[in-house]
Amino acid sequence: MVAPAFVDLLDPDRDELRRALSIGLESVDEWQALRPAGDVRPRIVARDHYVFAVLLVAVVVPEENRVYYQELDVVVLPDELVLIRKTPPDGEPFDTAAVHEGCREHDAPGIKVAILLDVVAERYLELVDDIDAEIDELEDKLEALTAREIGRRIADLRHDILQVRRHLTPTRDAVRRLVDGRIDDEAGRDVVPRDAEIRLGDVYDKLLRATESLDLARDLVSSARDYHQSLIANQQNDVMKRLAVVASLLLVPTFIVGVYGQNFDHMPELHWRLGYGFSWGVIVVTTVGQLVFFRWKRWL
Repeated sequence: MVAPAFVDLLDPDRDELRRALSIGLESVDEWQALRPAGDVRPRIVARDHYVFAVLLVAVVVPEENRVYYQELDVVVLPDELVLIRKTPPDGEPFDTAAVHEGCREHDAPGIKVAILLDVVAERYLELVDDIDAEIDELEDKLEALTAREIGRRIADLRHDILQVRRHLTPTRDAVRRLVDGRIDDEAGRDVVPRDAEIRLGDVYDKLLRATESLDLARDLVSSARDYHQSLIANQQNDVMKRLAVVASLLLVPTFIVGVYGQNFDHMPELHWRLGYGFSWGVIVVTTVGQLVFFRWKRWL
C-alpha cells in the first residue's frame, strides 16, 4: 500500500506547484496559491477532483504590540495533501513541525487536514491567551501610563481583536462545514473519514471557544476604555474643583480691594494711619479662613 503523499511547499513558483500536484488546479485556485501572502478570507471549497482551503493563522508579537498573519493554502486530493506556505511581509512563515509530528505515514489526507486544522486552532487559543495577557498588563498600568499611551494601546487592542475575529469566524464556519459533511456532499466523495470527523469536532470546539474568548476580550477592552474615561473625568473634576477654590480664594481679596479702590472722600479708613494694615489683615484673615474651611471639606 502506497502511503498518501504530504507535500510541504514554501513560497512556490508555478513550476514547483504544478510538479507537486498530480492534477491541475482551476485557474482561480492556482492564482490564489501563487499570489503573495495578503489579507484573504479563510475558506474551504470543494472542486470536481480536489478540495481547496485557504487558512490564516494570527501571530502576536508582544514586545512590539502587533499581530501579523501567516497564510496557508491547502490542496486535498484522494491520495495527496499539498500544503502551500507563504512568508508574510512582516513576519515568519507558518512552522509545520507540529503538523508533521502529529501525522503518521499512512494517514489519509483527510486525517492530515484535521491535524493541520487542530494545530491552527491551538495557535488561535494561544493567541487569545496572549491578548488576555496584554489586557491584564494594560489594566495594571491604567493609572501609571499617560492618557495618550492608554488611548493608543486600547485602540490597537480593539483593532487587533476585530481583525483576528474577522479571520477566526470564517475559519470556524469552514470547519463546521467539514464536520457537517457538507464538503463531502459537494465533492461527491468521502473527503473527511470518520476518524477525521471526530478530531474536527474537537477543532470546531476549540475555534468556538477562541471566538467566545475574543468576544470576552473585546468586552474587557471596552471596560478598560470606560474605566480610563472615568479616570479622565475624575481628573477633570479635581482640576475644576481646584480652580473653583482658587477663584474663591481670590474673590474676597478682590472685593476688599475693590471697595477701598473707590476713592470716595468720606471713607474713614482712607485717612486712618492703620487703614492699609487693616485692609491687609482682613484679606489675610478671610483667606486663611477659606483655606481652613476648604481643607475641612476636603476640597483641597
